[in-house]
Amino acid sequence: MDINSLRKIGKELFFEIGGIRLKPFASASIGKGAGGDKTYPIDKQAEDIIIGALEELHEPLDIISEEAGTRQIMTGGKRVLIDPIDGSKNAINGVPFYCSSIAVADGNTIGSISAAYIINLLSGDEFWAERGGGAFFNGEKISTQQEDRLYLVAYEAQSPGRDIPRIMNLLGEARRTRCLGATALDLAYLAYGAISVFVSPAPSRSFDFAGGWLMVTEAGGIFTDMEGNSVADLIAGLDRSAPLLASGSRALHERALKLLNG
Repeated sequence: MDINSLRKIGKELFFEIGGIRLKPFASASIGKGAGGDKTYPIDKQAEDIIIGALEELHEPLDIISEEAGTRQIMTGGKRVLIDPIDGSKNAINGVPFYCSSIAVADGNTIGSISAAYIINLLSGDEFWAERGGGAFFNGEKISTQQEDRLYLVAYEAQSPGRDIPRIMNLLGEARRTRCLGATALDLAYLAYGAISVFVSPAPSRSFDFAGGWLMVTEAGGIFTDMEGNSVADLIAGLDRSAPLLASGSRALHERALKLLNG
């Protein structure tokens, strides 16, 4: 499996799902996924496309997906972390900001991720990265913001009343803030240089940020938990792991850590 294989899956996703503009609350939940969140028809459709395409590769793979949980194709092989629709609440509420994310790991930790692919399902824009090979946007090599000004801070707030006060010092220093609702896509745009810092104070699951971790680090950014500890040794699985902080540069990251932790 390589980036070309992942891009082929992305093209199928965009052909089948891309450009869909759902009316607010038009889709009812069809159950709960393995990650604990509600599953909607668009989640299931995207997951079926991705897993079906992976099965056609006829390679041993250990799949971990937000909806289906764990599944093996043959035995052994690389671990594939899938978030079929990241930003599914956006999708069902009619907000056009959601994506599919796929990360491939040689082992069972975040640090073993060797390839990542994220596709914006509304625009068709593709982001991908390979370990040691850099990060790309639609085929063009990209890099994070290196200037140390907090132009745009993006954040995720699963429980706004609890999460926003925790990060208010950082948000208050930013020129602009955004809560966009799709962690993988937030991280992809940070790698692109459009976002200065991304913070998620509630623990995230690895398939939410696995692809974004490789993309940010390959584009020159810094990615830790909110205390400044590496996330490379975290297990790439279904459990929630750590609050996240990603920045375009070391200077931005140190400034964000100081604002968050005093």
